[in-house]
Amino acid sequence: MIKKNSIIEHAHSDRAMLRKGWTTGACATAAAKAACIGLVSGTIPDRIKVHLPYNLVHTFSLKERILANGLATASVIKDAGDDPDITHGAEIFVDVAQAPAGHGIVFRAGSGVGLVTRPGLALAVGEPAINYSPRAMITRNIAFARHVLSSDFSLTIGIVNGLKLSHYTLNKRLGIIGGLSVLGTTGVVIPYSCSAWVTTIQRGIDIARAAGLTHIAGATGRTSERAIQRLLRLPDIALIEMGNFVGALLHYLHNHPIPRLTLAGGFAKLAKLAQGALDLHSGRCNFDASFFAKIACTEGASKALIARIGSSDSAHHAMALAKGDGLDIAVSVVREARKKATEIIGSAVSVNVMLFDRDGKFLAGE
Repeated sequence: MIKKNSIIEHAHSDRAMLRKGWTTGACATAAAKAACIGLVSGTIPDRIKVHLPYNLVHTFSLKERILANGLATASVIKDAGDDPDITHGAEIFVDVAQAPAGHGIVFRAGSGVGLVTRPGLALAVGEPAINYSPRAMITRNIAFARHVLSSDFSLTIGIVNGLKLSHYTLNKRLGIIGGLSVLGTTGVVIPYSCSAWVTTIQRGIDIARAAGLTHIAGATGRTSERAIQRLLRLPDIALIEMGNFVGALLHYLHNHPIPRLTLAGGFAKLAKLAQGALDLHSGRCNFDASFFAKIACTEGASKALIARIGSSDSAHHAMALAKGDGLDIAVSVVREARKKATEIIGSAVSVNVMLFDRDGKFLAGE
């Protein structure tokens, strides 16, 4: 039996199985937990077990282990598996110091980790580019130390050569200055095999058709997949994690139709479909501010707002600017995305589109 979305467990290249890796967020979590153990016990271990989302557990090896004057430092060398990740082999380090109880966990950007300088991202301007999922992973894994020491902590996360590596990313364009971002929703890096992923999409559709399903959902990621399942109460077998490959999903359904398809994803991803892109990967579809400016124009925005949106740096920045003037462009993005999908998939399949934010909250749908 073919397991649904088997790319999550078994990503294959044309010749061999690809090896999964671990995100910068997971590596930072391991370093932070090891450093906290050092503050509690007086010794930083050379290996540390970390609990990741979705009941995953992994043991990391530590590189640097320094404990002096109330400051604990630990580092992990990132292993991205067989994914072509720019941070593969990078050293992620965390400095941990106690803080008075009541301050909470304070996250700071060390050398090689960027700062957010523009609105539109999930993090506020001025915050270190350490995303919410890694922050949550770290907080859960160091809870024991907060309890034992009756203390909160200040954590400084850095990446060796992170500033240099950031020049090969989109961080500068997004307004993240000074280094890389600490990322990772699940803690796991899934090897990026296009042929394997497309094959998995096709097999997922085949299984759903064979089971007699009349409604499936294609999601860009785990958050939107879980959100659409909760909203529509679909069985697991009806969920197709299409990732960036919306074109592969639509073309296959054109020839192997199922009566109803719901496309679920984040605003930025499905805005690319609305622009006409069928591969939603950031390396193959650039943000087009003029597209959002045109939407704002059709929605009756002022010339000043249209100009600001036309100079925006990201889809979320454009949406934030529009919302600031009381304009919700998410509805228009849904409408355009649905139109593009219907043009490809044909009349045999009824298509609707649902947008969710980074926390899985419903934004707009049609």
